[in-house]
Amino acid sequence: MERESIIRVSGKGMLRLRPDLTRIMITLTGCYKDYAESLKHSSEDTEVLRDVLEKQGFARTDLKTTNFNVQVKNESYETKDHMWKERFVGYEFYHSMKIEFDMDNDRLGRILYALAHASVNPELRLAYAVKDTEAAKNALIGAAVADARAKALVLAGAAGVKLGEILRIDYSRGEPNFEVRPMANGMLRAKAYGAVCEDACLSMDIEPEDIEVEDVVTMVWTLVR
Repeated sequence: MERESIIRVSGKGMLRLRPDLTRIMITLTGCYKDYAESLKHSSEDTEVLRDVLEKQGFARTDLKTTNFNVQVKNESYETKDHMWKERFVGYEFYHSMKIEFDMDNDRLGRILYALAHASVNPELRLAYAVKDTEAAKNALIGAAVADARAKALVLAGAAGVKLGEILRIDYSRGEPNFEVRPMANGMLRAKAYGAVCEDACLSMDIEPEDIEVEDVVTMVWTLVR
């Protein structure tokens, strides 16, 4: 029995997307001797953030938690006989949140200014993203399939054969990063921003670069002579 001829080709989809969403990652930390006290301060500090953001036109539920934990914090110290040991410092909470809104540099400036002058001092990370990630993912897959087919047609034509039916499509769905971060240093303390930014800085002159994403699909066809 004659063995069926096949061709396997991988196609790459690539997209350049203009960001349309601003995302501010906000992180609160604190360390206290008592576990309950650490939780209490975490809750109170979060409520302060909600108060600040509510005055900027957000609903209190718009501030979303992305990570929260409380863990024991120890520190190393040297004893009189030059031995190194650890001692209990307290319970450290870590509360990471995000707030998102349509791109608007004027509004961004007002939000950062308000956070910088709040009674808490969170860490901030600024990012720009795409709102409709599902549509972008589908377009990316479509581009990868089209690229695979185009390559397969060229290879088949050069070999003097034609593409037959599709036998298989392999796609390990990844998670493209639909986000770009213009702050090279990552986190910035809100108070540090406030120290250099007064009213004249309320309008942020930031134009984020396009988001570049790619994905791969592998397809298998029969070949027809």
